[in-house]
Amino acid sequence: MKGLKLSRVLTYVGAVLMALWILVPIWLIAVSAFSTRQGIFDFPKALLPNPFSADTMSFFLGATNVLPSAGRSVVVAIITIVISTLIGAPAGYALARFNFRGRDVFRLVIVSTRAFPIVILSIPIAVAYIQLGINDNVFSLALMHCALALPFTVLVTSSVFAGVPRDLEEAAETLGCSPLQAFVRVVLPLALPGLAAATLFTFVLSWNEVFASVILTSRNRTLPALLVAQLDESPLNYKYAGGFFLLAPSMVFMLFIRKYLFTLWGRVSR
Repeated sequence: MKGLKLSRVLTYVGAVLMALWILVPIWLIAVSAFSTRQGIFDFPKALLPNPFSADTMSFFLGATNVLPSAGRSVVVAIITIVISTLIGAPAGYALARFNFRGRDVFRLVIVSTRAFPIVILSIPIAVAYIQLGINDNVFSLALMHCALALPFTVLVTSSVFAGVPRDLEEAAETLGCSPLQAFVRVVLPLALPGLAAATLFTFVLSWNEVFASVILTSRNRTLPALLVAQLDESPLNYKYAGGFFLLAPSMVFMLFIRKYLFTLWGRVSR
């Protein structure tokens, strides 16, 4: 009994420490992004900006090429989500439902790609794009991000589809549904939490990805590539505002799909 209580206490302590490890830097960035230019240098930081000021964010948003770069980042992320889901979800379903020759090898190849840093995966694709002359545009960058996100999408959707009992699908077919109707009406609703998790990861990867963006683009940079290019010469308030602007869309996106994520986490915990 004591061992169980100790284990629970250690779990809670670990969860709190992990939350602080993640949330404290976000809080520091948010407070600095909405402080005055002089308030950025104050230490220790207040819990809330005092006084609250939008000067730092206004300065950042008014800087050259910031808003166009942010728009390109959104477009690239949307294209990446659509293509990765349309390709990755059927591949994950095939891995979960069908036994075919080479399935284990295919799964191993997908898993092995996650062992390599993004830099190693990005360089060959970027070189090929440059040689083909299809670099420095939104669509080529989205294809690059799809190549980076697809392995995760396939693995997540495969695990989710494998967790949906095959009996439910077969029962729907015995009641008159075609295989496609059984998938749409039975399997897909149960798989939505996993698809939401894969979508969130894809969005975050595409929105924050910087290495391939720097290599592939020069005039049509995404926001992370623009911030990295200006990192040495930009003032501190610009950096804090840029950091907050990069964090905010991911947090908002997570807010919209949170119910699917909570459903997925509930299934995993059980």
